[in-house]
Amino acid sequence: MINNNQRNMEIYLDNAATTALAPEVIEAILPFLTTHYANPSSAHRAGRKVKDAVDQARRTVAGLLGASPEEIYFTAGATEGINLALTGAIRAYELNHVITSRIEHKAVLQTLKRHEKEGDIETSFVKLDERGNVDLYHLENLLRANPRTLIALMHGNNEIGNITDIHAIGVLARRYNAVFFADTTQTMGKIAFDLQHSDIDFMVGSAHKFHGPKGVGFIYINEKHELKPLIYGGGQERGQRAGTENVAGVVGLAKALEVSYRNLDESQAKVCKLKQYLISKLAISGIGGICYNGESKSIENSVPNVLSVSFPCLSSGSVVTQLDAVGIAVSGGSACSGGGASHVIQALACEADKENVRFSFSKFNTFEELDHVVDAIVRIYESDPAIATSKAWKSIASWA
Repeated sequence: MINNNQRNMEIYLDNAATTALAPEVIEAILPFLTTHYANPSSAHRAGRKVKDAVDQARRTVAGLLGASPEEIYFTAGATEGINLALTGAIRAYELNHVITSRIEHKAVLQTLKRHEKEGDIETSFVKLDERGNVDLYHLENLLRANPRTLIALMHGNNEIGNITDIHAIGVLARRYNAVFFADTTQTMGKIAFDLQHSDIDFMVGSAHKFHGPKGVGFIYINEKHELKPLIYGGGQERGQRAGTENVAGVVGLAKALEVSYRNLDESQAKVCKLKQYLISKLAISGIGGICYNGESKSIENSVPNVLSVSFPCLSSGSVVTQLDAVGIAVSGGSACSGGGASHVIQALACEADKENVRFSFSKFNTFEELDHVVDAIVRIYESDPAIATSKAWKSIASWA
């Protein structure tokens, strides 16, 4: 266990969960929390000014994604967008079959589970390889047997970082007259989209994943489609999502996406270097038995900012908890204490009885921070009674 006097600086490596607000976003939001507070549905001048800001935000998001403004609808976040896409499509097109995978976000899996329990749909799970990649041949076989169906698959996995070939899935969807929802929550603001040359029918984004505010997101609905709303009321968002708009959030979302796209190549190159640096530091740390989950170690096949690592189990608690004790924020799920790994890790061919730790980076992280992180992890293993007495650990540590 690390002592309090070994506490390091506050280091945040949980950016797949949420991100810090970019300075430009804070600046853009402030006027709509102070001066421009009118209701955008109001007919007076103050209301029209605020409505203009919402409309401009919609145009900004649409322009960045290669969509039309009429295809962008603001929501309270990706979870609402996911529910709207799935439930709205099932109801609008009377679909009774959905294809998904066992490593989707719970917002997808729980929504589909509810519809299946109510007898609305039958769910098929596409096969995954041992690293969690979608078997496109199996997907086509499922589509061949059920041509009029809804496909619900994520672009970037939030736990293991795997990138799914949504272009290939879109081509299959068109071939078999299927409807395709791509969960792009983890890739929005990190990977460029051009929806003019895409076969995606619905996709979602959440501002707090790309340095925008929490509580606001959007759904893209291809102009060929119309969804059944989930929320009825005053007719905002052209009747697709009632309720007074979160104006400051909407403005912040658009600014965050604009800033992300403006520096996309530079930011992602830095994040990739951070990932590679942590991998190299762990390789020479002296900690044996480390392995990487899914495709997260691959720069080409994973979301740049996610690295999922399995560590040997400790006898003195969890790595995540002990890192938190010294001011280092990461996330994970451990099978060591009997709590069970996440549904994503359980779906993969991972080693049993390991602690899974997700490190997720942003452009605000530094290489010096990663030095501190690896040093802290080494101290954790050096101080663990079971591992510190291991001959294997001593020989590796002395060599390192």
